[in-house]
Amino acid sequence: MMVKNMPLKVGHTLTVTGFPKADSKRFLMNIDYGADIAFHMSVWLNTTSVRYKDLVVYNTYQGGRWRQEIKHGLFPFTQKELFKFTVTLTHEEFLVLLSDGSEVHFPNRLGATEYKDFSFDKGVLIRSFEIN
Repeated sequence: MMVKNMPLKVGHTLTVTGFPKADSKRFLMNIDYGADIAFHMSVWLNTTSVRYKDLVVYNTYQGGRWRQEIKHGLFPFTQKELFKFTVTLTHEEFLVLLSDGSEVHFPNRLGATEYKDFSFDKGVLIRSFEIN
């Protein structure tokens, strides 16, 4: 799923609800900025990979390369169960609030004050997508 030209500006919050698909080993959400990805969220479900088992990984893709990953060990996602998370954009960071109440502070590495393009891969069914 792709959402284009829907601005997330500094001080605004993106709210996403959905379900990881039953057969999904992971799903992705990206906040794109041209050819770069300002915010990459990779949710690893039910994988045999020891490195990424039940883990959420955040990153930025800039200038043709991935930057340093930030891994979050708390894991509020379960296949086929409804999730909700929010992402609030500030000048300095993306503040992520997960459904279990945990917070992730991911740096706004590109430094933009507005992002307009969002994408999700096929591992997730999005129920709602809203910016306030």
